[in-house]
Order: sequence, then C-alpha cells, then structure tokens
Amino acid sequence: MKRNRLLAAAASLPMLFWLAGCGHKTPPPPPPTPPPVAAPLPTVNLDANPTAIERGQSSTLTWSSTHAVAVTLNGARVNLNGSQQVSPTESTDYEVVATNADGKSANASVRVTVAQPPPPPPPAPQPVAQSLDKLFSENIHDAFFDFDSWVIRPDAQQALVGDADWLKQNPNVDIIIEGHCDQRGSAEYNMGLGDRRANAARKYLVALGVDASRIRTISYGKEKPFCTETTSDCYQQNRRAHLVMSNNGSSQ
Repeated sequence: MKRNRLLAAAASLPMLFWLAGCGHKTPPPPPPTPPPVAAPLPTVNLDANPTAIERGQSSTLTWSSTHAVAVTLNGARVNLNGSQQVSPTESTDYEVVATNADGKSANASVRVTVAQPPPPPPPAPQPVAQSLDKLFSENIHDAFFDFDSWVIRPDAQQALVGDADWLKQNPNVDIIIEGHCDQRGSAEYNMGLGDRRANAARKYLVALGVDASRIRTISYGKEKPFCTETTSDCYQQNRRAHLVMSNNGSSQ
C-alpha cells in the first residue's frame, strides 16, 4: 500500500514540474523591425531651344524631373517640371538640380551660346582733302592766242568755259589774269598786247557769269616767257592769258 503511494507520488512529479513551468513561461521576443524603405532616386532633364542665339534674342529652358520633392535652376527654386525664357547677354551655363525626400540629388545642365556681334566696320577712309592750290591747278586752264591777236579763239573759249564753271563753284577764289606774249616785237608793244589779251579773257569770264570783282588783270608782255626757245611751238606757249589765284598772293 505504501509502495503504491510512493509510486503515484513519483509519477505525479513531472506533471507538477510542468505545471510550475507553465505558470512562469517567458514571452517570445518581438519580430525584428524591417529596414526603412529608401526613396527612389530622382532624375532630371534640361533642354534649351535654341542653344545658340544672338545678343538680344531669347532661348526657352525646359526641364522635367521624377521622384523629386524640390528642383532648383541655377540655385533658384522652380517647379518640379516647367519652362523658362532666358535672354543672356553672354554665353551662359544653366543647371537644374532635383532632390528627393532623402536628400539625394540629380542634376542636368545645358549651355546657351550667345554670338557676339561682329565689330563695327572701320570708318570709311575720308578722302584726302586736296589743297586749294592743287584743285585750282587741276581745273583752271589758260587761254592761248594767235600771233599778234587778242581774239578768243575756239580752244580758248572751251578752256574759259571750264574755268568759269569751277570759279562759280568756288566763289571764295579770286584770280589774276596775266597777259603774256612771245619774244617777237618791242617790249612796249607786247606790254599793250598782253594787257588786251588779259582783258579779253576777263570779259569772257564775266560774260559767263563770274563776278567781275573777283578778277584782276596784269600784263607782263614778253618779260616772263614760259618757253625760251625760238620755235613756233615755244612762241605759241608764250601767247596766252594765264590764270592764277590772288587769294594767297601767288603767281606762276
């Protein structure tokens, strides 16, 4: 009997230990925290149309982004997607930066080239001002005469018409008409002949419209020959009415 009670007590010991353990069971550890989900990386594009302009013209910048919470254009905050017109005065680089929620960024850039205007052409060379003496010598012609004559012959008329035209275009020029003769004849006779030749040319110019007050005459007769040879050609050169400017006191 006693033995049976001992065996029953021994058999109940595992159950008692199990019951004791159930009353003090440790709860299981919590499940591990999942790692945070990273924000998608941002992307951004930037275009310019056109990329080359002349000074004073404009170009349109266009950009688009994905997975961004902020976009800047050359440091200034802009919309996540958009466009902007720019008018740079010199070649300029433009950059957009897109940033996501984690602070990660992406960038894109474009250059707008501004063509510099060509330098202005050099000033046209000014015509070299010719001296009045040079213009006078190029445009005024002498009147030549036949032997022992003061009649204005056709070639002398043509010369004096050209002289009158130039003198009327240059009213500030006064003249002296010198009467010259060839070496033949007396000095006294040639002095009078030279005077008649000079005055014949003067009257012709006045008739063509040149103010008489601008013209003086003087006779040199045969005292100042242009040619000293004793030939017909040389004599012809000396029979003339020679026009010189009186403004500067020169005489040829």
